[in-house]
Amino acid sequence: MISFECDYNNGAHPEVLKRLIETNNEQTLCYDKDCYTKSAKDKIKLACDDDQADVFFLTSGTQTNATVISSLLKSYEGVIAINSGHINVHESGAVEYTGHKVIAIEGKNGKMEAKALRSYMEDFTANYNDGHSVYPGMVYISLPTELGTIYNAKELELLYNVCREYDLILYVDGARLGYGMMSQECDITLPFLSKHCDVFYIGGTKQGALCGEAVVFTHNNAPKNFIAIQKQHGALLAKGRLIGIQFDTLFTDNLYFDLSRHAINMAMKMKKMFAEKGYKFFIDSPTNQQFIIINNDEVERISQKVIFTHWGPADQNNTICRFVTSWATTEESLKELEKIWE
Repeated sequence: MISFECDYNNGAHPEVLKRLIETNNEQTLCYDKDCYTKSAKDKIKLACDDDQADVFFLTSGTQTNATVISSLLKSYEGVIAINSGHINVHESGAVEYTGHKVIAIEGKNGKMEAKALRSYMEDFTANYNDGHSVYPGMVYISLPTELGTIYNAKELELLYNVCREYDLILYVDGARLGYGMMSQECDITLPFLSKHCDVFYIGGTKQGALCGEAVVFTHNNAPKNFIAIQKQHGALLAKGRLIGIQFDTLFTDNLYFDLSRHAINMAMKMKKMFAEKGYKFFIDSPTNQQFIIINNDEVERISQKVIFTHWGPADQNNTICRFVTSWATTEESLKELEKIWE
């Protein structure tokens, strides 16, 4: 059975595995002190064109979100996200578990609009209850969004301007960052992103690594002793080289973005295939997540031959089905998918 369920059900890119094996017998310093982690940090800072950036490596997206958000918020502060935001719907209350409320506001096509954020902040500052409410201290967005859509540079700039006006930290979840940036509709680069948010992370788990996410604090603004904060969250690897070597490899010879571009190319071919077969889309996604509306009876039939995500009901008779490509998706898999309708 073929799978288009998600973008992290493969192992690691062969070049990443090769480097892990080649360096396996070396003895290195521990935590984040090894030469490979240092090299990976330098390469990421160079890619971001940001010498002032602070880079840290964690193992997974949920761990990263909970650790970063709780490290930057005061005890009485919460984080603003849209209703469909990943931290609001798909992380089992991990942020709330750290003691910080997720403040959900309405989004549009998976994105937070600057005008909606401003409206919320205007209402809050006019009506907050003299210490009886959760104060917003951060804004959380993801690039691409939970629905595969992407912010353009102007939208990101407008959001960041509102955040600076109200002294809010802007945090960008980049679990699928490469897939977003390699979309033909994306005009955001790593240097632009680095200048227009306070912290973001570069996803590895979904994009060619066995595991790992690279957190980038963009303005020399990492919390003091962040390593200790990682440790408190169980997020500090003793063998830091495990992630350092992977990101050092991914950020050599543009491998990270080459893999991301491949996933987008596969997604666009898949999208074209569904469109030619007459299917409608729940949302117009330019990235590696495609949301197809399929009749319930047909969903049952094709589920016997391909694994995908049942995202939710479109209506009484149809289901929103998510099909996802990745760095490892092959032309052969797409051909097998198409054969299901023959």
